[in-house]
Amino acid sequence: MTTTLQVLRTPESRFANLPDYPFQPHHVTVAGGRLRMHYLDERPEHPSGETILLLHGNPSWSYLYRHVIPPLVEAGHRCVAVDLIGFGKSDKLADRHAYTYDRHLSWLREAVLDRLDLREMTMVCHDWGGALGLPLLAAHPERFRRVVAANTGLSTGDEDLGPGWPMMAAWLQSSQRTLPFLPSAIVQAMTVTELGPEVLAAYDAPYPDESYVTGVRQFPLLIPISPQDPYTPALRAAWDVLETLELPFLCAFSDQDHVTRGDHTALSGRIPGARGLSHPTITGAGHFLQEDAGAALAAAVDQFIRSTSPATRPS
Repeated sequence: MTTTLQVLRTPESRFANLPDYPFQPHHVTVAGGRLRMHYLDERPEHPSGETILLLHGNPSWSYLYRHVIPPLVEAGHRCVAVDLIGFGKSDKLADRHAYTYDRHLSWLREAVLDRLDLREMTMVCHDWGGALGLPLLAAHPERFRRVVAANTGLSTGDEDLGPGWPMMAAWLQSSQRTLPFLPSAIVQAMTVTELGPEVLAAYDAPYPDESYVTGVRQFPLLIPISPQDPYTPALRAAWDVLETLELPFLCAFSDQDHVTRGDHTALSGRIPGARGLSHPTITGAGHFLQEDAGAALAAAVDQFIRSTSPATRPS
């Protein structure tokens, strides 16, 4: 990363009075101190000893988890929700080509493992949160206790998109051609619930103008769609590890997700820790299930933690 890289920081005034988002901001720096990454760190009054890492995808940010965090904290769990670089309250890059898969993964690793030094985590990952979080898990499995995957996956470019290709092509085109490109419109289109204007404005708050939205636009172009993708070898290597992992792995997919249509077998059918588990279906929810059924997702995460904690595991 060059020293001439142009970094944009959303004015804090853009985040004033967000509905249902009373959390205190925290920050770490990554990329040699050049970039500031925002995260939430909500801690319970009576700790369970469990730490939950919540990872968002595109084009959302930690605001997505505002209804998931409180019940988990009430249950005794520490909740850490990061904003990926380019999203939420984290720094943005003016040059869209500065966003690469390996940089995103490096920034996330540096923040979570080096700066926050999180250990024995439960990872909850959604959308691109899984595409980044699962390789992080593969590289550092000793840092994790369990995983909850929600409407996410890890493509390598080897997959046959089949009838899903037109939808992928439409997303690739719309993400590059739409102007203005409003994250709120994407979130609304992929939820069942009708979101209020204040909530929609909160999803757009990180992006005062088009120069701030480069990370949102670039993510679709980083999806591997053929075996010739430059990141395919690294993603295959991640799967080589994931296919050996026995740590508990739960899939909590929703019934009205237009992307997965509730099918989690691409994960649950390959990861050993997912075998034999009863994977819940979050009903009445679209792709952004945290918006449609945040309490239900939180309950599934809490139940999974309790059923797989050291005190309750069979000896």
